[in-house]
This record gives sequence, structure tokens and C-alpha cells, in this order.
Amino acid sequence: MRILKDPETRKNEILDAAAELFAEKGFDGTSTNNILEKAGIARGTLYYHFKSKEDIMDALIERMNAQILSAADEIASDKSIPVMERLLRAVLALNVGEESAGVLEYAHKPQNALMHQKIQRVMITGIPPILTKIIQDGITEGFLQTPYPYECMEMIFCYVNTLFDGDLISLSEIERRQKIVALSFNIERLFGMQEGSFTNGMAMFREESENE
Repeated sequence: MRILKDPETRKNEILDAAAELFAEKGFDGTSTNNILEKAGIARGTLYYHFKSKEDIMDALIERMNAQILSAADEIASDKSIPVMERLLRAVLALNVGEESAGVLEYAHKPQNALMHQKIQRVMITGIPPILTKIIQDGITEGFLQTPYPYECMEMIFCYVNTLFDGDLISLSEIERRQKIVALSFNIERLFGMQEGSFTNGMAMFREESENE
């Protein structure tokens, strides 16, 4: 007896199968037949939801962006977490999971520049407002000081998103560490923080995370 599933459930099952395959085989190395077999569906069911493999990739990007922003926003809204820890946890929540690695690998290819731009556009417009909520709480508590919380966060995110994108700029490990130190130094000044507070907060949070 054939099991009828809610269209959205079936669509997400297809996306789950495709994400695993893209991470394992890459986009080019994955065929629609691979996706059909992995999802356990007929070809007609696949094409009912998606027109092509590229259409599946577009949907995966949209879902990935929504999940990342949702996870960061949930942390940013939790006022029970101290401001500095909340900011660091929200930033860490922006990291993609293993399944999304295949999506990003495909999007970073030169021939897929428009897809890469699509991801970047969502991140640049979606992430600063989320992190700004945390900054505003820090201002209210007197921990941070700036008349431009959103603009400062936007500048920081655009800088990080551009400079540490390996496809745009190649950095040695020494250069990368130096720029992280410089970034921490400037973040403290942009937000009127006590010298060393951001750097020390990052170090303490890293140690606690490693011990968990």
C-alpha cells in the first residue's frame, strides 16, 4: 500500500536526500537517479516538487539560509544568556552543518557566482539585524556604547564575510590570526568596550566550549 505524505514533508525528504548526496558526491557528481534512490520516490514525484537538480539546489540554499538565521535569532532573543556569551553563541550558530557543505561548495564555483551572491545577499541583509538586538541589550546594560549599533554590526559582518571568504582572498595562517587580533581590537573600540574584554570573552567561551 502506497503511503501518501504531506507535500511539504515529501519535499523536505527530497531536500534531505539531495543535501546528503551533494555533501558526499558534490553537485556535479550527483544525478537525479541518485536522489530518487536515496529518497525512495518515483521520478514523477521528484518533478512534481522540483523542475530540475538546479531547482533543488536553489531550494536547499533557501532552506539553509532560513535555518541559519532562525538558529541565530533564537539565541539572540534569549535574554537569560549574558550579552557577550549570547553574541558569541549567535555567531557560532551561523556555521553551516556538514550536509550544507555540498551546497556551499557548489555555490562557490566560479560558474555559480549568481548563486553565491544569493547566499551572500541573504546573509548580509539578515544577520546584522539579528546581532544588533544583542548589541542593543548591551547598550541598555551599559556594557556597550555606540550611537550606531546596526551600522557597526553591518560593517563588521561585511568585513568578516569578505575577508575570510577563501574564494576571494587567500590568507596564510599567520595572516589570518593577525587579522583576527586586529578585528577584536577594533570591535572593542567600535562598541566602546573595555580593552581586552572581547578578546578575553572569546578565549573564556572557547575554553568552556572545549570542556563541555
